[in-house]
Amino acid sequence: MIEAEKKRFTKDFTLQEPICEEGIEKAVAILKSGKIHRYNVDPDEKGEAALLEEEFAAYMGKKYCLACASCGSAMYLALKSAGVKPGDKVLCNAYTLAPVPGAIENAGAAIELVDIVDDYTIDLDDLEKKAAAPDAKWFMLSHMRGHIANMDRLMAICNAHGLVLIEDCAHTMGARWDGKKSGSFGAVACFSTQTYKHMNSGEGGLLVTDDPDLIARAIIYSGSYMLYERHTSRPGMDVFESIKTMVPNYSCRMDNLRAAILRPQLKVLDAQCERWNKRYRILEQGLNAIDGITCPRRDPREKYVGSSIQFSLTGQDEATIKRFLAECLQQGVELKWFGNKEPVGFTSAYESWRYFGTLPHLANTKRILAVMCDMRIPLTFTEDDCRLILDIIKDISATVLT
Repeated sequence: MIEAEKKRFTKDFTLQEPICEEGIEKAVAILKSGKIHRYNVDPDEKGEAALLEEEFAAYMGKKYCLACASCGSAMYLALKSAGVKPGDKVLCNAYTLAPVPGAIENAGAAIELVDIVDDYTIDLDDLEKKAAAPDAKWFMLSHMRGHIANMDRLMAICNAHGLVLIEDCAHTMGARWDGKKSGSFGAVACFSTQTYKHMNSGEGGLLVTDDPDLIARAIIYSGSYMLYERHTSRPGMDVFESIKTMVPNYSCRMDNLRAAILRPQLKVLDAQCERWNKRYRILEQGLNAIDGITCPRRDPREKYVGSSIQFSLTGQDEATIKRFLAECLQQGVELKWFGNKEPVGFTSAYESWRYFGTLPHLANTKRILAVMCDMRIPLTFTEDDCRLILDIIKDISATVLT
């Protein structure tokens, strides 16, 4: 008997859509002008970085925005500008990516990881317990892979215990909780414009806040060379006077070239988010119909952006999961696994972050990550592509996940 030919997926899971023509034209204009550095502008001229800051602040409904070199640098500036000092404790969910604990360590703070629950969001009971400690003041919340916790209860915990919330919104640009945009809950929020995020400048970050003192510190920290008057998304110049010689320069700026690429993308961000969600919903429904695979139920108050999807191979052992991943890859479906004992690419579990001291034992996080798979959903994939991916996963699951 001749074995049926296996289905194969041939598209690249890392290939994003090209930069739009308007972005290319703006970038070429910047290159022709030579004015790539954000402060290389004529008197009274607004550079691309300043315009991006104005426009993203308006999109978020926030007073101020700072364009940064990366989301990691934005998080570092947010921590420093909010007032985190060396040795301070910063709470953070254990399911996140390496730049988040990296930013905390870079600020000289001590990280305390908070457990997660089965829908991949932070364990609010564990957060409440750890927030009650007398030395708990700071909280870096990572909306990891776009999963948003119950922000009503989370904010009640922060308010009850005086926790200063800093949001990592690298995966939730354009998302909302109960109608309120992700990134508008905390004292400050940080977004990513790295290639695999919702706007693409290769690398880049955006910091938003309503706090005039915080943004003034962040602008100087970012490397404004006493040229902060050229920022237009800022408080009055008087706010800078008392701190201008007390805040060091960390050179974390975004340039005009990347800002020029991003500004046209912001105009279509919400439409792009809906395109992602159409693909996500096809994959979510299909994965949940496969025996042995589950995608956690999402709260109806969460308006997510499904630029990636996560699912659990509940009850499977390490050998079975590795076989499942290998066979998927052999047929062109690239999945990441958070249960890997060693960090691989962009994927790592908290036990890999040994630089910040003694690692806690977080039983739920370990159990959940041990069976969690992760898949990018680039917009270069069509809806039919998503259905083909499902067919491949279903066929492999029938033989492997038994």
